[in-house]
Amino acid sequence: MAKTLREESQGYEPQTTKNIAELEAVSLDMVTEDKKGKTKEGKEFDYKVIVVNNIEYRVPASVLGDIKAIISAKPTLKTVRVIRKGTGMNTEYTVIPLE
Repeated sequence: MAKTLREESQGYEPQTTKNIAELEAVSLDMVTEDKKGKTKEGKEFDYKVIVVNNIEYRVPASVLGDIKAIISAKPTLKTVRVIRKGTGMNTEYTVIPLE
């Protein structure tokens, strides 16, 4: 059945990408996907996401680098937690090995 504009707008949820730090724990066996975005100035950029329950979570490059360093010391690591501090260009991430 066709919906009216009113019905469509009431059920509308904009597509958003959350941040990996919003998850309690992240399996290192999750598959990453490549995405493209645009800055406010219109410049295109690439980023990585993981998908959990049909929700995309962005994985910052610094987090990937930290995970690489951690698994070089502990290759059997399966799960991490990511903590975010700051906002915007001053955002810093801490990766904590869980198991």
